[in-house]
Amino acid sequence: MSAISSFSSVPFGVAASPRSKAAKADAQSTPALNGGKDLTPQQQSQVDALKKRDADVRQHEAAHLAAAGGLARGGASYDFQTGPDGRQYAVGGHVDIDTSPVKGDPHATLAKAQTIARAALAPADPSGQDRAVAAQAAQLEAQATQELAQQKPNASIGPSTDSARKSKPTTATKEYAKPSETPPGGALNVLG
Repeated sequence: MSAISSFSSVPFGVAASPRSKAAKADAQSTPALNGGKDLTPQQQSQVDALKKRDADVRQHEAAHLAAAGGLARGGASYDFQTGPDGRQYAVGGHVDIDTSPVKGDPHATLAKAQTIARAALAPADPSGQDRAVAAQAAQLEAQATQELAQQKPNASIGPSTDSARKSKPTTATKEYAKPSETPPGGALNVLG
């Protein structure tokens, strides 16, 4: 399997920190660090921007998860940033999905490649990495189609009923330096 992940930075001067899904509940209930005082207009603006980013990131990753179905390897993972109010906000994320070919079954590989492409392009605003994953899926689909053509010149090309979930993980990483280069949610992690 191969993985493509993205980590974004948000221009608020506070570094994003990876946190587990279990930390989500605690993150939203963290008490304010400003001692209960009102936030300045600039701080409130930062909090508002972080809240929007958080909602966009979560929606982006949810779209990947919904389209990936059984190819998803767990839930979404998020990168968090602490806002001026002391709360944690998701500023990036990824979903791991299996992109390995199904050994000995080009029909299943073909169907799997199509699911991968749908999952990669599921968000309303796919990132560059999401598009790269879709391109990888197109290559996988082409390889499966070629294998089918070599097996039987007159064979129909379509999905088989075999499982499309056999894989072994490997990893590759892509990082983004500027938030303008990373749409909400960052990228779809791909395991292939």
